[in-house]
Amino acid sequence: MKIALFPGSFDPVTKAHVDIVKRSLGLFDKVYIGIGANSNKASFLSIETREQMLRAVFENESKIHIVAYEGLTINFCRSIGAGYMIRGIRTVSDFEYEKAIAQMNHSLDPEIESIFIVSKPGYSSISSTIVREIMKYNGDVSQFIPAAALQYL
Repeated sequence: MKIALFPGSFDPVTKAHVDIVKRSLGLFDKVYIGIGANSNKASFLSIETREQMLRAVFENESKIHIVAYEGLTINFCRSIGAGYMIRGIRTVSDFEYEKAIAQMNHSLDPEIESIFIVSKPGYSSISSTIVREIMKYNGDVSQFIPAAALQYL
């Protein structure tokens, strides 16, 4: 069974995240969406809210499993039996950052492969950080967020 992890903060989940997940479903038998507790980031939404939001967005996808985790992502991959880690790439700077992480993860566990999925052009400018900034000033984020997630903001 091909099991993959798509890790992230999903604070909040965006249409770009959803696109990467949906495009990965044909590649894997099971996809875990791992909500990482990142001690370096101040969260906008609680982990519980992000988990509920993701469950609402993907409620009809039987291959997707939503799980929150702490610690090294590579260790979490091992704990769920994931042989692959999915990462979305929007820009060249994303690639450089993700490449460095993938190389470190490969050093920690060469059996777990990082898979990069390049975002569609229409989603390349969407990031959770920018969406949070728009929300901070009461802007309309509905064009960037899946409809099922809006009720959690």
